[in-house]
Amino acid sequence: MDREWHSPSTDIAKSRIHELIATSNFDLIYTTNYDRWIERAFDYHKTPYTKIASVGDLSRATANKTQIVKFHGDFDDDSSIVLDESSYFERLEFESPLDIKLRSDVLGRSVLFIGYSLTDINIRYLFFRLANLWKKSSRGALQPVSFIFSPRPNSVQEAALAQWNIKMISSSEDDPGKALIKFLEKLG
Repeated sequence: MDREWHSPSTDIAKSRIHELIATSNFDLIYTTNYDRWIERAFDYHKTPYTKIASVGDLSRATANKTQIVKFHGDFDDDSSIVLDESSYFERLEFESPLDIKLRSDVLGRSVLFIGYSLTDINIRYLFFRLANLWKKSSRGALQPVSFIFSPRPNSVQEAALAQWNIKMISSSEDDPGKALIKFLEKLG
């Protein structure tokens, strides 16, 4: 997969989406992609970052660099990749160091989810657990609102997300890639 997905003929300079991600001053990016395209975009656009794929990487994170958290593993460490059913079930325990980091990050701030779907059981379970954690320990404080970008409106998903204090942002653009580009351009 590593060799197939990282063909030398692919030119990261031609990806508007990767350019917008690398130049939008996000302080924290979680990705479930194992590939290196986000890191290559940051390198190409000379944007400093720290890749976090394991507990050992956490100590290298600094305030002046974007953290790129490889939530489902990284090709630099094949044993870290979440690929089969067993590794997904382990991920659902939400007890690894990266899971604990994600919980902390999501509980304390607003988060924007891009490229996720409620058809992903991991995401639904994460939202459910985080909403329950917040309700049990918030002492009346307001939970930060998070957002999820979806290229198409979906009233059922919007209602499901609302129960977890997540607002859906959607587009009227027919092409999902163009919709994402327009959205990221508006953020910049």
